[in-house]
Amino acid sequence: MHVGLEHYLLVSAGLFCLGLLGVILRRNLLILYMGLELMLNASNLALVAFSRFLNLVNGQVMVFFIITVAAAEVAVGLAIIVALYRRRQTAQVGDLASLKF
Repeated sequence: MHVGLEHYLLVSAGLFCLGLLGVILRRNLLILYMGLELMLNASNLALVAFSRFLNLVNGQVMVFFIITVAAAEVAVGLAIIVALYRRRQTAQVGDLASLKF
């Protein structure tokens, strides 16, 4: 069986939809965060697939930058989530509504 570009794009679209559903439907901060990471990885998969099938290096370079930014985002985001959890003893988005002005 030959695995073509459309197969990679279908998997990427599926992962992106799962991440989007996680962000839209869930109220837990960690689940929201995992949904965002899933969407980033889905876009990385699509970029690598396009890069591979078009014989261009640009997509792989872009994936390298996305992974770097995502690693920094994870460090800062998890630190914020842990700090909020320690202060409020909850990770539910609805309980953090009092942070609004």
